[in-house]
Amino acid sequence: MQASKQNHYRNPAEKMDRNLYSAEIDQGGRFSVQTPEFGNYSSSTASFSSNGSPISQPDSHSYRPDIYHSPDYTYAAHVSRVGFADNTEDLEYRLRELESAMLGTDQDSMGSYDVPSSWCGTNQTASKTITEMISRGDFKELLLACAKSVAENESITANWLMSELRPMVSVSGDPSRRLGAYMLEGLVARLSSSGSSIYKGLRCKEPTGGDLLSYMRLLYDACPYFKFGFLAANGAIAEAMKNESRIHIIDFQIGHGSQWVTLIKALASRPGGPPKLRITGVDDSTSAHARGGGVSIIGQRLADLAESCNIPFEFHGVTVFGSEIEVEHLGIQPGEPLAVNFAFMLHHMPDESVDPRNHRDRLLRLVKSLSPKVVTLVEQESNVNTAPFFHRFQETLNYYTAIFESIDVTLPRDHQERINVEQHCLARDIVNIIACEEAERVERHELLGKWRSRFTMAGFKAYPLNSYVNGTIKALLANYSEKYRFEERDGALFLGWMDRDLVASCAWQ
Repeated sequence: MQASKQNHYRNPAEKMDRNLYSAEIDQGGRFSVQTPEFGNYSSSTASFSSNGSPISQPDSHSYRPDIYHSPDYTYAAHVSRVGFADNTEDLEYRLRELESAMLGTDQDSMGSYDVPSSWCGTNQTASKTITEMISRGDFKELLLACAKSVAENESITANWLMSELRPMVSVSGDPSRRLGAYMLEGLVARLSSSGSSIYKGLRCKEPTGGDLLSYMRLLYDACPYFKFGFLAANGAIAEAMKNESRIHIIDFQIGHGSQWVTLIKALASRPGGPPKLRITGVDDSTSAHARGGGVSIIGQRLADLAESCNIPFEFHGVTVFGSEIEVEHLGIQPGEPLAVNFAFMLHHMPDESVDPRNHRDRLLRLVKSLSPKVVTLVEQESNVNTAPFFHRFQETLNYYTAIFESIDVTLPRDHQERINVEQHCLARDIVNIIACEEAERVERHELLGKWRSRFTMAGFKAYPLNSYVNGTIKALLANYSEKYRFEERDGALFLGWMDRDLVASCAWQ
């Protein structure tokens, strides 16, 4: 028994994983952190949740996905079709232009869903093809054709396709039809507005903090994406700090602070006694809304937990947007071992394509200047930052189809709570990606290859992964659908659904 105990303490990450995750792994896939002080979800993980401003209730043209339930819903409530039915010549002209657009140079970025080759015929063929797609109910092809017409500002053709697509989508349908409801809403917004007015025009009733937290918890329990990211990041931090008597963690999106519950408990069990722990938590407006108060709430909850674990603890809250962070905000102390956590956060930072100050790379250089022992990165594996609109639409369709399919396995299609989860935790991000441009588009995901380039240019080197954490993640996923896929490659961890990578995690020093 003694020998076994010594082996158990050999690796701090192993201690963390075995001690704190094994019980949850045995709970049929429900991985929730439950303490008297904490809920089981961190809104900072709602990287499927925009950090934009709250949206107010409208006088008209509401953003109401729930009305797609009604077979009597008419598209005219959202987009005017005046003159469409009586202007055949204009339609033919628009179809010719759409045909030319389809023959353009975007073929290499078509992604997983291709517009049919039959589009590449004569004007009559293009018109006939649309009619055939409508008669066949080829939903994805029609949705892509509609996006292409929106990309080319072909409003008459786009309105026609939107009117045909509207009866095909439903927030209680199969995953593609549910996703289609929100993507179609994004196309409507893009076609009818421009610039900064788009996102502000998407007026949906903001849920109360308690309701939003409930929806986030459901998403957190239904899918392992956030648990995967937190586990991978915490394992890297535990390994890097295994011999330190003091630890300072800077979390650039603290949310509810739930990521740190398991790490605090693991540190409490370290041989030789726990280290002195200090956490600096950077806040954002979405997190404050979800938890119903300022960042001081998180500081007190973490302090209470640390006290119960006999860990000397200090919390420093920073209510500053990530793009405004400076060194003086972070309370750096000389000689203090530092870990920096970027979990589902950096994609919200504007880069060189949005702001000449390039806050994305500026923040990485700032962090590098602090000489941290480890920096953890967790991000969605999607490419929508600088991609042209049509490619961005395809990538969003591909990525979120996998997300919606994974939710479908756990939450019933006709369950109102599932509708709430998708509407309030995912829909705004989807619409933001599709409808918005420039500074108004805050959802700007990049692939790990691009993040790797940014970290390398900032002077970072890859930090080796912890093999035991990898085994623990595999054990965790065993309680979920067999369609989830976990892979380690090129110094990073990837979690995906079937053949699609969805979340990537890695560490740097």
